Amino acid sequence: MDVMKPINLSSKELDESQSFTSVEIGKLWVTYMGNSMASQILPYFLQHCEDEYIRTLLENGLALSKDFKQRIEKFLKKENFPIPVGFSKDDVNLGAPRLYEDEFYVQYLKYTAKAGLSIYSVAIPLIIREDIREFFVYANKCTDILLGQINNVLFEKKLIVKPPSIPTPEKPDFANKQSYLNGWFGDVRPLHAMEIVHLYDNIENNITSKALLLGFYQTVKDEKIKSLFKKGLEMTDKAVKQCIEKLHSENLPTPSYIDHLVTTSDYPPFSDKIMLSHKLDMFSMKIRSFGNSLAVNGRRDIGALYVRNMTNVGVFVDDAANILIDKGWLEAPPQAFDRS
Repeated sequence: MDVMKPINLSSKELDESQSFTSVEIGKLWVTYMGNSMASQILPYFLQHCEDEYIRTLLENGLALSKDFKQRIEKFLKKENFPIPVGFSKDDVNLGAPRLYEDEFYVQYLKYTAKAGLSIYSVAIPLIIREDIREFFVYANKCTDILLGQINNVLFEKKLIVKPPSIPTPEKPDFANKQSYLNGWFGDVRPLHAMEIVHLYDNIENNITSKALLLGFYQTVKDEKIKSLFKKGLEMTDKAVKQCIEKLHSENLPTPSYIDHLVTTSDYPPFSDKIMLSHKLDMFSMKIRSFGNSLAVNGRRDIGALYVRNMTNVGVFVDDAANILIDKGWLEAPPQAFDRS
């Protein structure tokens, strides 16, 4: 960039001959697993997609997933590092009837692309090896472009409620009373911009999560997993309603439920393993989302809302992990040396 001076280092300390650090191993591993999952789910969506623009989004998402996987495999093979098992064609039935309408796919792509972006952006400042850092910069940029395409399609097809607008302030403002932090009693101030942003984002994420989970609940075979999915549906619905209530109380618009984009099919297109693994991953990402929301919040009532939801989601994640372990389905990330 023109505004920044270049720094030309002659040292070879940071080149690709250096072995992996835990950061590089961990981020490559989790990125591989997520894109391994997407590489199986998106082809099924493409089997049942009629809208040309949405089909292009799915094709772009699938192409990126395959590309990221191949690039990571090259890194791992060069280091003689075992390739994760991940997911395979055994985890999807491309001949299964349609489970979701086309419009759901756009919401799903946004939901998962945001999750990917959060992984890639966190990796960049932590990674030492330049070649691997450049890969995550590349993944971040590609996902950013895909999200732009997704938002354009959502807006063009009127599938998205624009985030709430607020008045332009006349001048900078400062909090000068302790009541600024109130939430339940006394003088409760209006929501500030960052609180609105994260309430809106959590609603958007959770209505997609709920619709995805509804389709999984209809088609899962294992009764124990089905029971867990039912709890997940109830938990997610409650979280959506709580966030909607905060925005509606100040006459601000909110995204709407998309459960109607799930068909009545009960024929499973996905294996129980990939469905449970998917919800474990995405509920884990909810913890990060609620944590990010909590970090920029200023009202005690909203802070308490996020803490309760983080606790509930943590229980779901723990239960899902236990089932995966019992069935021998939980592929563990690389670990530190066990000195005991």
